[in-house]
Amino acid sequence: MELRKDPLTRSWILVGDLESGPAQPAECPYCPRPGEAGPPPIFSMPAGDWNHDQWGTRVFAHPDPLYRIEGDAQRAGVGMYDRMRTVGAHEIIIENPDHNRPLWVASDEEVERVMLTWARRIEDLKRDPRFRYICVFKNYGAEAGEEIAHTHSELTATTFIPRRLVYELRACRDYYQMKERCVFCDVLRQEEKQETRLIEQTPNFLALCPFAPRVPYEFWLLPRYHHASYEGDVLRSPLVREAAGLLRRSLARLVRLTDAFHLVLHTIPNTTARLTQDAKWVTLHDDYHWHFEVLPLVPKRVKSYSIKEVYFCPLSPERAAALLREAPSTAQPRDAQSDIR
Repeated sequence: MELRKDPLTRSWILVGDLESGPAQPAECPYCPRPGEAGPPPIFSMPAGDWNHDQWGTRVFAHPDPLYRIEGDAQRAGVGMYDRMRTVGAHEIIIENPDHNRPLWVASDEEVERVMLTWARRIEDLKRDPRFRYICVFKNYGAEAGEEIAHTHSELTATTFIPRRLVYELRACRDYYQMKERCVFCDVLRQEEKQETRLIEQTPNFLALCPFAPRVPYEFWLLPRYHHASYEGDVLRSPLVREAAGLLRRSLARLVRLTDAFHLVLHTIPNTTARLTQDAKWVTLHDDYHWHFEVLPLVPKRVKSYSIKEVYFCPLSPERAAALLREAPSTAQPRDAQSDIR
């Protein structure tokens, strides 16, 4: 496995002959068992009153990682092409000692612990100057590529910034240079005024369907105040439980309408990394705004999401937001098909 750079899009792509990963054990290795220590975690956060176990969240190295921590990237040219080693980190965040207790079933306190765990791992990995970006994501459901049965999320640290984030960072910088305002803050103001795409808002956070969604029921969750760094905000803010409650309720609504989704955290890159210390990031803390993006996977009977490289979404964000608002915000088994026609 290695990373190769597409010379047209300038995106790094993992390339290799895929081999079968390690066989799944008969018993979940992440479930606590009396008298057994289990695999040593990279990080552990103690539980609160909601659980009598000794831990609330745990972080482990991925059993079949895409990126490995040892060595340097060793960027090299092959004629006109560029390649490098898959140096980085790939971790599993076990969100709960209970095997089948996902975020939308958990308490706000439990979700808060997961959010704090994400932030602490990002902060720790950003101390490594090799890593330019730390990505937290959650694949839920078989169609989303979920590989581990125990409720979990994942984290990768890479020596490059993913293409989607590069485009987003550039757009935020360009908007700020033109208007001297954060584009996400302007989006928030307009969405709060129009209200048609809002799912739920609290005093300090907001969940909304974006104006131009890539997939049906796509939604974002972001702070109503300006802050560029997720970890810098969450680790120093008294408002984390408020955000946790909104995330839990939003996901509870979503799982009424779909069986699978991708959740991705967008935060600023590592500004202390070797290749990120330059003038283009001078306004980063003013022009960027951390947020979650949640992309559901809807039934395959709808048309392809992409037609000739253009996203196609068969459900308007206004209708999607209305359906999500109507969906109960407490977790129950999915009992109806989506409203997509």
